[in-house]
Amino acid sequence: MDAVPRDLLRARETWRHRHLLDLERLTAEELTAILDVAAVIKQESDDCRRKLSWLAGRTVANLFFENSTRTRTSFSLAARRLGADTVEFSASGSSLSKGETFVDTARNIEAMNVDVMVVRHGTPGTPHLLAQQLECSVINAGDGAHEHPTQGLLDIFTIRERCGRIAGLTIALVGDIAHSRTARSNIWGLTKLGAHVIVCGPSTLVSRGWEKFGVEVAYDLDEILPRCDVLNLLRIQFERQATRPFPSVREYALLYAMDRRRLERAKPGIVIMAPGPINRGVEITPDVADGPHSVILDQVTNGLAVRMAVLWLLTR
Repeated sequence: MDAVPRDLLRARETWRHRHLLDLERLTAEELTAILDVAAVIKQESDDCRRKLSWLAGRTVANLFFENSTRTRTSFSLAARRLGADTVEFSASGSSLSKGETFVDTARNIEAMNVDVMVVRHGTPGTPHLLAQQLECSVINAGDGAHEHPTQGLLDIFTIRERCGRIAGLTIALVGDIAHSRTARSNIWGLTKLGAHVIVCGPSTLVSRGWEKFGVEVAYDLDEILPRCDVLNLLRIQFERQATRPFPSVREYALLYAMDRRRLERAKPGIVIMAPGPINRGVEITPDVADGPHSVILDQVTNGLAVRMAVLWLLTR
């Protein structure tokens, strides 16, 4: 049995939440606590390669009602790297097709002595509903266009790891802000930790209403680029849009894709991020995605550390 470092035990004693449903309700201190725990776990587990036994005997259930590659795989690996058992649920082929309600499905899975339920659903607020109905801990793995808290945390963790801080940085979220749960979680987390956040994209996807969240709204990437320490390039989510928000993908790429030409005009140490999946040639060109400024794969690795930290903090 691996010994848990004493400072992590203290962190869990001060953690007051049973669920992780969003970043909106967390304080700067609580956000920092998760990041600090993730940093220790990443070190203790040899960059999340080595299996620990800190959650031996616990069970984590993944309930995904939307498609996922990184998040679902990451939560499964995070649980197993901490020594927990996992239950993988898919809506297709389940009793939902027989008329069972979503809540009844979750309560039946919980009755199999599940400790944590990770939920992704297309309807905003679904994890919050389950948190009111279940005794186990609930983690929001993305609810519609509302929030994606662990994606926001892993993005922030990656920025802090690369830049050494969050406070004082200028960080731009570029792309489909209107439909992005990742953007919302990033905005809540980054602003609370002292970053200056810019949301940038076509006016059909970035309204002036975002200013009430304490961020700057911009429509010209080339104008803001020299000020940015970090660019987080968000995918255009056509599947959530009733109408095309711009004339063509080619036009969008000309105005907002990060390419070699724009990289040459950016700050020398600019950090390029993308939550994935990336559309090469749309929001980012292959040479930038695979270049030295990109931390896209680091984000994936850090997703394991962050999700291990969240699972461990929520599990008593």
